[in-house]
Amino acid sequence: MTHNVGNIERIIRIVAGLVLIALAATGTVGWWGWLGIVPLATGALGWCPPYAIFGINTCSMKK
Repeated sequence: MTHNVGNIERIIRIVAGLVLIALAATGTVGWWGWLGIVPLATGALGWCPPYAIFGINTCSMKK
């Protein structure tokens, strides 16, 4: 697995995932808040399966 998610996007995914999970854990939102696991995982890994399928890469290229 090569990284296909850039650093800024990774941070945004991790924060959004943590917020959704926290809201679900406190009962503020319904069960769908647990879907925050997905952006949290993709942000932590730096790899997004749909990006790989469609050939999208938001990582900066090193020259």
